[in-house]
Amino acid sequence: MRFGEDFIEELKSRLKPSDVIGRSVKLRRQGREFAGLSPFNKEKTPSFFVNDEKGFYHCFSSGKHGDIITWVQETEGLSFSEAIERLAGQAGMALPAQDPQAEQKAAHRKGLIHWMEDAARFYAAELGRVRGRHARQYLQDRGLPEESWADFGLGFAPSSRTALKDHLVQNGADVDTLVEAGLVIKPDNGGAPYDRFRDRIMFPIHDARRRLIAFGGRALSAEARAKYLNSPETALFHKGDTLYHYASARTALHKNKLDGLIVVEGYMDVIALARAGLGHAVAPLGTALTEAQLQLLWQAGPNPVLCFDGDKAGQRAAQRAMERALPLLQPGRTLKFAFLPAGLDPDDMLRTRGRAAMEEVLRSARPLVDVLWHVERDAQALDTPESRAALKARLREVSMQIENKDVAAFYRQDLLGRAYALFNTRRHDQYGRKSSPRFPTPGLRAAVKNKAGGLAEQRFLVSQIIHNPALLEQVDETFANMKLGDDTLQRLRDAILEHWVAQQSVDRDSLHRHLTGQGFADDLRQLKMSTPLVQNSPQGQGYERWLSIAQELEDRAALPGEQAAREQQLAETIRKGDHDVLKASAGHRKGARPANEGGDT
Repeated sequence: MRFGEDFIEELKSRLKPSDVIGRSVKLRRQGREFAGLSPFNKEKTPSFFVNDEKGFYHCFSSGKHGDIITWVQETEGLSFSEAIERLAGQAGMALPAQDPQAEQKAAHRKGLIHWMEDAARFYAAELGRVRGRHARQYLQDRGLPEESWADFGLGFAPSSRTALKDHLVQNGADVDTLVEAGLVIKPDNGGAPYDRFRDRIMFPIHDARRRLIAFGGRALSAEARAKYLNSPETALFHKGDTLYHYASARTALHKNKLDGLIVVEGYMDVIALARAGLGHAVAPLGTALTEAQLQLLWQAGPNPVLCFDGDKAGQRAAQRAMERALPLLQPGRTLKFAFLPAGLDPDDMLRTRGRAAMEEVLRSARPLVDVLWHVERDAQALDTPESRAALKARLREVSMQIENKDVAAFYRQDLLGRAYALFNTRRHDQYGRKSSPRFPTPGLRAAVKNKAGGLAEQRFLVSQIIHNPALLEQVDETFANMKLGDDTLQRLRDAILEHWVAQQSVDRDSLHRHLTGQGFADDLRQLKMSTPLVQNSPQGQGYERWLSIAQELEDRAALPGEQAAREQQLAETIRKGDHDVLKASAGHRKGARPANEGGDT
């Protein structure tokens, strides 16, 4: 198969040599490069180097040198075509169909780019002419001095209806080619073609290979229909696949050894950050981030930072970005969110408060999981059991949107763990007093904090959960909040809850497999021997027994004078497995306490 130049260059732009070569060679970063032992000769001192920015590897011990295609050919013995097919699979690129006219299409694209570059030169010249005076004034008022205009290729599209068209036609362009490039509009009614951009500051847009493929224009007239206008979809430009300033930002990212690009809203924000020394910023082109743009961000670095205004609009933009990103998350690949003070964009922030303030905002960027938690937590009031259950359901649902199973499991664990902690700290009775989430009085916490006593009962409670994990549906928050007096029990409890929050459902066998895999096999055997009641009791009665033992601990803490007698009675009850005594004891305690005394009703 014959591969066009565009396909090969796109393939190289999607795969970093350090990632491809790092699959088989252990590499360590050294400055701008990666170093490792030669894969071609035996050696003790690294002489093999990989440079992502320049796209090649070089081995000083063997003299071998090449790009990722050469590497696959050299190390796997593949032909050129086979190497490209292998790499295309890694990059997620479909192989091009057989097309005898591919070279002709590539030449045509080059022709379009030629006229785009000619247009950029025309716009840059117009910015310096008399009719560009108000455009220059606008840029100066925005804090962008003349010496910076050329750095970013800025220009001005004059208000004349055909100024650009006339210039390019005079240079030999065909009007239909200019229409195809998106520079000129040809009316459907057969009228005369005219310039797409008029009376606008012009921002050139390049692809990942630094080819000029489109323009963005900022209106200078208050009467303009659109404040910002981008080139239309063309053979060169697909808005959802492109990020403004991407190629330069990626270079700055690697030069400064950073781990993620900064994403801001507009062209001027990107330019302001670059002028402040933060050249690794990009911007989408007037829309929410697309899946393709997210992939571009992750190709540059694993932890891009999305920078939004701190107002409601910024929060909505963050939520849209999260919804797009969740299914795509992978181990080591995520997003962070930085929120500016309300009413300020990055350009304003830098001009009014300086670089240090902007860097502090970026340093304070919050992980995606934090922002996701706050969005779901604040979606509705959590003042009823139903609303709290609804939050847990939403957290499980959003975790399931993540396609990578490992990442999804850790998100469930993290988010549900936050829910447990929240409910344990926020639960109050109608009189505003804190209470235990599940039991009538708060004395249980005091009892389980006493490391000198109650160890047999604590072992019983943990063992009962292991025997019948369905109990966690009712007692998970109380179980999570217990401060057990034995280190082994604490570690067992933590492992149980880790498995509980990470899974959609937990049964006895899966829990035992998890605990055994975590190294608790001996502890499980000892626990089984010390609490035989659990092994011989039907699962359906589990909650009542669990509540009885927990209540005994509570009563003992509330009535210290009777502690010794109650300890002996409870231990004997557990040893004998006397269900009737336990039930009677629980009923006696329930009837003996006045309503509302010491806890919730």
